Amino acid sequence: MTPEMFALMNQMMGAWAGGASWWVSGLLSLILLGALVVGVVWAIDRLRSQRGQEVGSARFESALDILKKRYARGEIGKEEFDTKRRDLS
Repeated sequence: MTPEMFALMNQMMGAWAGGASWWVSGLLSLILLGALVVGVVWAIDRLRSQRGQEVGSARFESALDILKKRYARGEIGKEEFDTKRRDLS
């Protein structure tokens, strides 16, 4: 770029024309995009965790815990309980 062209660009577009403004604006755009992505992921995670709290801890029971409850309620007998417990181990 010749000095005359640079002077003309400065007059037309200001002091940042042809300077470092392109990478500064690009960097700021990437930072804003990254912040937007992080914010969306955080919001989705927050909504999912709140939804899980409404359901309660029964949602996170292991298969063995469910089997023990069924045996305690009398839904299954001792033989079936022992067989299924061996299958789960």
